[in-house]
Amino acid sequence: MVELEKLQFDAAAFLASAGVGRRIIELAPRDNFFSQGDPADSVFYIQKGRARVTVVSSAGKEATIALLSQGDFAGEEALATVVGLRLATATAITACTTLKISREEMIRVMHVEHSFQDLFLRVILERSMRIQADLVDQIFNSSEKRLARILLLMAELGKPGEPETFIPPISQETLAEMVGTTRSRVSFFMNRFRRLGFIEYKGRIKVHKSLLNAVLLDRLPEANRPRPPASAAARTRSKPARSALQGRN
Repeated sequence: MVELEKLQFDAAAFLASAGVGRRIIELAPRDNFFSQGDPADSVFYIQKGRARVTVVSSAGKEATIALLSQGDFAGEEALATVVGLRLATATAITACTTLKISREEMIRVMHVEHSFQDLFLRVILERSMRIQADLVDQIFNSSEKRLARILLLMAELGKPGEPETFIPPISQETLAEMVGTTRSRVSFFMNRFRRLGFIEYKGRIKVHKSLLNAVLLDRLPEANRPRPPASAAARTRSKPARSALQGRN
């Protein structure tokens, strides 16, 4: 009897096509994959396009916690042991093609197919590292550097050989929300980046690699850089002058 060869699971084919427990969905810019507070009953895989993940506080303040692109998963909290609610909102920045996978199908294939499990864990770990870098950026860097980093992430610069590219259409209001500053500050920084030759835009924003070099070498101009303390010699020189003035009074 001829033994039949066991067909190997193709993770790429699984994520590229519809099937049992999964369907392909097209989203226009600003459409939501899901909203904060919705039932967490599915996981999304982005086949094409860009998205962002935001949370809204009880006071109504919105913050961007992640930027997603082709090859990323969204809504992985659905895999928790107890089905709960969405902790954030995922919104398309550009037109997106995404595969919506039911929670049950996602759990099944994770348990059965180790190659898919490895792929999923790798993507989630890479996202976790990006979020950690975002947190460090938010804590230690100025709003100008945070804006520069977001522009670079959206342009996907940073890998050798990658061409300069346009970022997806995005408003300064949205950039301000992502940076955690005001629209006027974003406008000020964008105009300065353009004057310095880091970016150019006529309808769409093109990011030059010079911005990446400026960030890596810490050469971004600071708007309110504190003045260095006066040297001891300068303080010493100023004392006689003060004494002379006091003697005249």
